Amino acid sequence: MSEQPDRLGEIAARLAQARIAERWRLFGSECDERRRRLWAAAEARAHGPGGVALVVRATGISEDTVGRGLAELEAGERLEPGNVRRAGGGRRRLSEQDATLVEDLQRLVDPATRGDPESLLRWTSRSLAHLAAALGEMGHQVSDRTVGKLLRGLGFRLQANRKTREGADHPDRDRQFEHIDQTARAAIAARQPVISVDTKKKELVGSYKAVGREYEPGGRPVEVNTHDFPDNKLGKAVPYGVYDIAGNEGFVSVGISADTAQFSVASIRAWWEHLGRDRYPDATRLTITADCGGSNGHRTRLFKVELQHLANDTGLQIEVCHFPPGTSKWNQIEHRLFSHIGQNWRGRPLTSYEVIVDLIAATTTKTGLRVYARLDENEYAKKIKVTDQQLAKVNISRRDWHPEWNYLITPRQHDGPDP
Repeated sequence: MSEQPDRLGEIAARLAQARIAERWRLFGSECDERRRRLWAAAEARAHGPGGVALVVRATGISEDTVGRGLAELEAGERLEPGNVRRAGGGRRRLSEQDATLVEDLQRLVDPATRGDPESLLRWTSRSLAHLAAALGEMGHQVSDRTVGKLLRGLGFRLQANRKTREGADHPDRDRQFEHIDQTARAAIAARQPVISVDTKKKELVGSYKAVGREYEPGGRPVEVNTHDFPDNKLGKAVPYGVYDIAGNEGFVSVGISADTAQFSVASIRAWWEHLGRDRYPDATRLTITADCGGSNGHRTRLFKVELQHLANDTGLQIEVCHFPPGTSKWNQIEHRLFSHIGQNWRGRPLTSYEVIVDLIAATTTKTGLRVYARLDENEYAKKIKVTDQQLAKVNISRRDWHPEWNYLITPRQHDGPDP
């Protein structure tokens, strides 16, 4: 007879445990630490003797946690809204246990100590694992995860480099910007063409990994070469752009040779012959804004000689305004044309010159940008020397304000063979 009550008690205990487990499944995930503790204590008290064991088996909550909950119920302790522990409760922070931990971590990641020859991390990446190892060598017991939490608390975040430094600012930078703006506005008001010119970054032609991503069928990325060694047969593409500021229109000559002054002026000539002449039939002056260096730099003699040829052949006066040194990103072609081309061909291998020309020509924007592209298959010689006598034949008038940056080239009568 004694076995029957024991069996009934066991069945009742199992039923009670099952009900507790079901309530825990429905309610436990919605509770914070303190609510779970108090709920478990309330369940244990409601089931009387053996209630703590029932709750532990049904929920997996430790017996110590249930005991703390019972103690809090007995004490009737009330906490501030939002708190889950009483003041001073819980494990002490590692930064509180180790007084010099945060100070040593700051010294390791302080930008001012990057060049310190005694720095433990001078020649290694500042990953969490390396930081934790360096702190360990300094006598601190800390994991890489804890280092990450400490860094976030100090205001550190993972960040990439940002291109902002252009070198020392020229003292006349802003005034030159104003001069370019006034010159361009006056020309546009007079319905004369104003163009921004520059060479885009050279691109490898072939099956090479392209910067950026685009949508492809899942698990089927475009396969490209493992290494980016140039293909001697395909070579590189040299895109030289001409951007019509007033017309919001781009023209790109894709060269297969070198980026020289002859190539740059040949690209401007091609723009005039294909687009500019029809767009501006009454033009008498062409205004060019260009960078200070490169194939169209202000010190490049050949650039001026070639512009003289262009002026002679077209009858246009050519006004040139160069941006100050280190300010190439303010040239309008950079953010009104080249940036959109880069977006259009992102993630696409530039497998041939035809692909490059087609991708450039397909570039459009919501603001109405149109782009035309052509392949220039001419070979342009490098390191052509321009003598003083040849330079003297350039009919150039330099402006009073920074004459090396601002000048006018006017057509001249042929008085002998061109250099």
